[in-house]
Amino acid sequence: MRHGKKYRAAAEKISKDKVYSLEEAVKLMKENKIAKFDESVEVHIKTNVDTKKGDQQVRGTVVLPHGTGKTKRVAVITSTSADEAKAAGADIVGGEEMIETFAKKIDFDVLVATPEMMPKLAKVAKVLGPKGLMPNPKTETVTTKIKEAVEALKKGRAAFKNDDSANIHQAVGKLSFDDAKLIENIKAFIEAVEKVKPAAFKGKLMANMTICSTMGRGMKISL
Repeated sequence: MRHGKKYRAAAEKISKDKVYSLEEAVKLMKENKIAKFDESVEVHIKTNVDTKKGDQQVRGTVVLPHGTGKTKRVAVITSTSADEAKAAGADIVGGEEMIETFAKKIDFDVLVATPEMMPKLAKVAKVLGPKGLMPNPKTETVTTKIKEAVEALKKGRAAFKNDDSANIHQAVGKLSFDDAKLIENIKAFIEAVEKVKPAAFKGKLMANMTICSTMGRGMKISL
C-alpha cells in the first residue's frame, strides 16, 4: 500500500527500530498528527502465549480513567432489572422480545444481560458471537449488578482479549487528550493485561508493545 505525502513525511521522523519511552511516543504521535479528524490512540501488545492452548487465553476488562473518547451505546436485556438499567443510562432496554430483533438490526456497541436471559440468547449466539457482542461473565457483561455494569461501560470500561496471533488491541483515547491523561489510560491498560496473565502460562507475558494513532505510524514502547 502506498501512503500519502503527509504520512511519509511524518513517518520519517519516527524510527521503526527505536524503542521509545511512553512519554516520548505520546509526544511524537501528537507532533506528527496527519488527519483532520480527532484520531484514536491505539495500543497493540504482542504476547508470548500459545493461542492453541485453551488455558493460555488472555482476557479481561479495564476501566480507563479518562475513557476512550467515544461514548458506547449500551443495550441491556433483562427480565428483572429494566428500571435499574434505564436509570443507569442504558440506551436500549428490553426483555426476551428484543432477541428477535438482533438477527435484523444491531444498533449498540455492547450488550449486558442478567443471568436468566443467557439461555434465551443462545438462539442468536451465531449473530452476536462473531461481532464480539455475546455477553460473558469474564467481561462482566453477564451480571445481576446492572447499575454498576452500565455506569462502568459509560465511563470507559472496555473488554479485551488476545486474537489468534496472540496480539491484544485496544483503543485508549483520542489525540486531543492531554498527554498525562493518555499516559494514565495506557498504564491502566497495561496493568489490566498483566493482572489477567493466565495461571498456566510461565514466563514474561508481553513480548513487545506498540502505540499509534489511527492514521499514524506505530512506535515500539519500552515495557
